[in-house]
Amino acid sequence: MPRRIALFGQAAFARDVLVGLLDAGHEMAAVYVPPDAPGRTDPLAEEAAKRGLRTVRARAFRRQGRAIPERVDEYRALGAELNVMPYTTVILPPEIVEAPPLGSLCFHPSLLPRYRGGAAIPWQIILGERETGVTVFRPDAGVDTGPIVVQRAGVRIEDTDNAATLYFQKLYPLGVTAMLEAVEAVDRGRARPRAQDEAGASFQGLVTDEVARIDWERPAEEIDRRIRGCDPQPGAHALLGDVPVRLFDGRLERAAPGSSSAAGPEPPGTVLGLREGRLLVAARGGRLSIGRLRVGDGAKQPAAEAGLEAGRRLR
Repeated sequence: MPRRIALFGQAAFARDVLVGLLDAGHEMAAVYVPPDAPGRTDPLAEEAAKRGLRTVRARAFRRQGRAIPERVDEYRALGAELNVMPYTTVILPPEIVEAPPLGSLCFHPSLLPRYRGGAAIPWQIILGERETGVTVFRPDAGVDTGPIVVQRAGVRIEDTDNAATLYFQKLYPLGVTAMLEAVEAVDRGRARPRAQDEAGASFQGLVTDEVARIDWERPAEEIDRRIRGCDPQPGAHALLGDVPVRLFDGRLERAAPGSSSAAGPEPPGTVLGLREGRLLVAARGGRLSIGRLRVGDGAKQPAAEAGLEAGRRLR
């Protein structure tokens, strides 16, 4: 039967979940979207406006650790039966999460309980996971700790994947399907939430500039994963003199068996030159092939246009 849903989210992912819910016949009590960043219009807000849905542009629902009373009152007046959180960065208080009779559903781009936290996608690449998937769970007081309603595995993380390709090409479409599947299961009374196994749990923090700093003492394979995990944001970085250089569109060229480095005797971080428009950099056990760079405060540019000369050393 059609349900009255309050949707909390942002970006194209939440928009596509919204469209799927409407196509399934559900009614939107309200669509909550954070205010737009300067010069940008959120795709979810655009879609809600186009369809004439009630849209609330809320930046926060808590103040000093407590629920904002007017936000809670506003929400309760909607009469929502279910909360759906396909892509939300705001922290909702229990007065909202636990309010509807059918509870709440939240999306996470990993196979929970592994990789809890707000940067699950980049960390899975950085730490060398080979397979991932998506989870829809019932949020509770913890961070991504609630019981699992739907989980879909089998997504291969390739050596060429970065955070953007892993999300947009693989986890995004699977995630939309999983969200709609979870709503249908709850709607029809077929949902059987299962507790997460804390023995296999892990939590990673945000990928900060400190995390994105390249350590040239590490093996080439680890540096490659860091470059790909930090692409497109914040960009794995090193220094050329005193100027930061961020590396994007990275690939790894491994050393031949029995050799210590595919790049020869040059110290790790040494620029080896260009090949087919890509910058080659020496590393331990291989060399890195970089397609795009950002030097200093400049814009991203093709590696061939960045002017890094062979023999210079990134540190």
